[in-house]
Amino acid sequence: MRETKRRLDLIGVKPEEIDAVILTHEHTDHIKGVGPLCRAFGIPAYLTPKTRASGAGWLGGGRLTIREFESGSAFAIGDIHIDPFSISHDAADPVGFTFHVGAFKVGLATDLGHATNLVTERLKGSDALVLESNHDPAMLKAGPYPWQLKQRVSGREGHLSNEDAGRLLADVLHPGLSHVVLAHISQVNNLPELAFDSALETLQGNSAKNVRLCVAAQDAVGEVICL
Repeated sequence: MRETKRRLDLIGVKPEEIDAVILTHEHTDHIKGVGPLCRAFGIPAYLTPKTRASGAGWLGGGRLTIREFESGSAFAIGDIHIDPFSISHDAADPVGFTFHVGAFKVGLATDLGHATNLVTERLKGSDALVLESNHDPAMLKAGPYPWQLKQRVSGREGHLSNEDAGRLLADVLHPGLSHVVLAHISQVNNLPELAFDSALETLQGNSAKNVRLCVAAQDAVGEVICL
């Protein structure tokens, strides 16, 4: 929670100004700090019933406001309309999201082993995208992970490689797309420049000259994007 507060401070946001925390799934790197943060500042946590059940141990008890949603059923938080959709990952009920405010649409898809037709269709028409570009296949193959973990990461319920991310990006490109953020970059099996170059190749190959491309770091605050 201390690190979350520090990073919010860097962009001029106070924790008590946050309206909600929305969970994609219950793996520890996503859920571990949610309970303490939400309890401390009275922030409601939004998640699916299966994610809630599977992540109950991390969420903890006490005064925690939980609001459940179902994948495939839209809901709203203030003036933000949110469409959750199922993704392929080894969790109880993993989801991606599209967020709609007025005429603007932002798509988010991380922690997925492959991009299904549903994922592609949901992300089409986005003005901004946050896409997983988790690993470089050659680095993963030669890296220190045990074989079973390598198989999990590269499997259909694991994580998107740089090449996978590029293919998904190509499938959803359109003239209105202005920002692409590459996220969930492995610190062991990838390099930011490899992820960036792979996505840039896709953009250049499709003559997408007006898209701002950036890579999200795990240990630093990224730029604030305005649409």
